[in-house]
Order: sequence, then C-alpha cells, then structure tokens
Amino acid sequence: MTLRGDAAVYVEGPWSHRAVSANGTRLHVAESGDGPLVLLLHGFPEFWWTWREQLATLADAGYRAVAPDLRGYGGSDKPPRGYDLVTAASDVAGLIRALGEANAVVIGHDWGGLVAWTMAAYYPKVVRRLGIISMAHPLRMRSAVVTDPLGQGRRSGYAFGFQVPVFPEHSLVRDHAQRVGQMLRSWSGPGWPDPETERRYRTAMCIPSVAHSALEYHRWFVRSRVRPDGVRYAQRMRAPIQVPTLHLQGALDTCVLPGTARGAGRHVDGPYRWRLLDGAGHFPHEEQPDRFDRELRGWLADPEPER
Repeated sequence: MTLRGDAAVYVEGPWSHRAVSANGTRLHVAESGDGPLVLLLHGFPEFWWTWREQLATLADAGYRAVAPDLRGYGGSDKPPRGYDLVTAASDVAGLIRALGEANAVVIGHDWGGLVAWTMAAYYPKVVRRLGIISMAHPLRMRSAVVTDPLGQGRRSGYAFGFQVPVFPEHSLVRDHAQRVGQMLRSWSGPGWPDPETERRYRTAMCIPSVAHSALEYHRWFVRSRVRPDGVRYAQRMRAPIQVPTLHLQGALDTCVLPGTARGAGRHVDGPYRWRLLDGAGHFPHEEQPDRFDRELRGWLADPEPER
C-alpha cells in the first residue's frame, strides 16, 4: 500500500515540523519548547511520533525537545546505504550541531537506544547525558543471542528472518503492515496499543522505502559481526561511557528481555541509574507515559544522579 509520507508523518500537535540537513542527509524533526536540548530517538517499527507525550511534557518542564525520524524512516531521506550504527550516530551528532547546540541529552528507545549508545562512544563530547529505553548495550545484545539461545536468541529470531533479501520487506508491509501491529502487541504489556496508535505505525511503515531501510539496520547489525567494520565497531564500543546514564526497562518486555538489558552499568563509568518498570513492556514511554515522564524528568533535574 503506497501512501504519501506527509499524510502519515506530519501529525499536528503542540510541536512544529521542519527538515534539517545533517551529515549529508535531510532529517525530518518534530520539536517543541525552549531550553536545554533533549534529543529523542525512536526505534523499530515506529517513527518520531512515539515521543508525542514527551514532546509536550519536556517542553512544559523547560526543555527543548526534538524528535527526529532516523535515516530511512518517516519524513527523513531514504538513501540506498548508510544503515549502520556508526553512520546513524554521525547523523544525530550532526543534527545536534545543525540545531545550533554543542551537545544534548540523548534519549534512545530500542534501535534509537543502540544509536544513543554508539553516540556516547563515538561522539562523547556531543552527549551531555544518555538515556536508554528498552535496549541492552550493543555488545551485550550481540552476545546474548548466543549465550542465551532459548531466551534472547529466540526472542531475536525475527531479526535473523530479516537477513534474506526482498521477502521480509514484502512480508512487513503486506495487508497494510499487519505484521507491524502484531509486533507492537506481542512486545508490549496488556492493553497496548490502541487501534489509532497501531494504525499510525502501520501507515508509516507503508511509506515507500521505509520497510527496506528499517530492515537494513537489522541486516548490518547481524552481518557486521564477522566483517572488519563490525570488529572495529565492537572494539570502539568497549570504551566505557563517561556521562550520566539512565536505563529504563519494562519488566514485561518480550523483545529485549530485562535479563539481557540488565548489567549495562559495567559499560558505564559515569553515574548509572537502572529502573525496571513493573507492568510495562517494550514501549514504556507510550504504555505508561506518566510514570515514564516522572522517572525521566526526575533524572534530568537531578544535578548528581546516583552511581
């Protein structure tokens, strides 16, 4: 099903939309508020709209909240290549500079969390604080599928299915992206998503080239393990993170298991705060927005977050 990107992406609300050029790529962003910059990175299979609640609440709390569509998603450019985590991190680092800031608080959910971890290792000067939602450290994520084959390995089976060419793209968008709705429901806690939320994500996945771009991230993450670029990436990611880090994980997450995410503090030398959110699945910022916002705003306002 082919749809115009603007109909699916440019949702009206207490935010504005614009395009920003960064790292040679045109990125669509939704932004709201004035103050210290908080960058909100979405995951799969979503787009910037996943942060609709936080765009409003962070602006009310005195922050400048910006939620981009990652390369290949939503209203952003969809080039034929560049779907590795280093390039994605370079896109976002360039976006921060293009927004007129030297650094930002970077919050990432799911694949946005992998991008955020990568930014903190590759571009430490542009990350003032780091927030990771529903994602393990990349090295832990890579190892868990091998060391825990009946747990995280089985839960990540969908990503291995994405490695074959062409067919996964067709499967993802078949019947108006019915599979996107299935993934949202199976990874979340009870009662989410509502029909309107599911419809928006399914519609956004049907924008031409989005399905292919989204799957290319998964393909790089798996295939690069045995390639020189992946080896270099793993070596770089062994450097400890120095900035204050918040790590929030839903206790009912069946996509990235809490046991996989737990323990990321060993990769962080700065103050590290771990919170397990009871009753939430893979999308705590949407499933429990009030509780999520209390955790996030409390951490942002804390001048000395605990180790």
